[in-house]
Amino acid sequence: MRIGVIGSGALGLYYGALLQRAGQDVHFLLRRDYQAIRRAGLTVTSPHGDFHLERVNGYQDSAQIGPVDLVLVGLKAYANAQLIELTRPLVATGTTLLTLQNGLGNEDLLAAAFGADKVVGGTAFLCCNRGQPGTVHHLDQGAIRIAEFAKGLSAKVEHLAVLFKQAGIPCEACADLTRIRWEKLVWNIPFNGLCALTGLPTGRLLACPETRQLIAEMMREVVAAANRQPLTEPLEGEGFIARLLDLTTGMGDYRPSMMVDRLQGSPLELDAIYGVPLERAAARAMPMPRVAMLHALLAATEPQAL
Repeated sequence: MRIGVIGSGALGLYYGALLQRAGQDVHFLLRRDYQAIRRAGLTVTSPHGDFHLERVNGYQDSAQIGPVDLVLVGLKAYANAQLIELTRPLVATGTTLLTLQNGLGNEDLLAAAFGADKVVGGTAFLCCNRGQPGTVHHLDQGAIRIAEFAKGLSAKVEHLAVLFKQAGIPCEACADLTRIRWEKLVWNIPFNGLCALTGLPTGRLLACPETRQLIAEMMREVVAAANRQPLTEPLEGEGFIARLLDLTTGMGDYRPSMMVDRLQGSPLELDAIYGVPLERAAARAMPMPRVAMLHALLAATEPQAL
């Protein structure tokens, strides 16, 4: 399969590298890593085994990639103003668009531009960071869940799940995209925001009883808001939250992507992870006051707000 990766950060490089190693024809749109990867290839370090790709198809202009069978979108949601322009040269009649971006609203943007039938959304629970240019450090996790934007469980998403599994990526084909999006937000909303705001990794926040309690309370708000959405079945409450807390404790002092973005001086994905979920919760008469406060504090401490 010919695959184009738009947004070759840690997520895009990691999954794209695994797909290429499995024999897929992968083409990366590169920015920071372009020169290093063109010169020396792409290195992935991982608890599952390090590997190096000597030759990588890398480009600085998506028009040079041309039409592909699958577009894998890992672009940060704060850059979505560029998403359609970057993606358009890769789209042909039979192209599938799979966005693994954080938050809500990404599929709507792609569907409006290219048609809902082309769009698949997914969530990646992945602990991965970029190192030196041309290097990606996979730390833990990595499973993907995907579902079509326009319909329930389909042969298309089942085929994609097989493709990812063959590359060593755990992948579940699902029927309810809205549900899996909100499930990921239960983790993303408290941990991404609190780590970015405080400068503390997940382990430090969970080791403090007060912040651990705050995280659990935010998770309850997100679960309650999710269960007001049109889901095929509701999210589990306390059991799901307990499992997420235990899972994150096992990750140690992990730095979520939003914390890394703030440390690097990059914008935060505030609209996709906070703004749109808060709007959709409010539309269903389910306010999230703690989440709204965190959103306000993050917005106020963005460089352009200071």
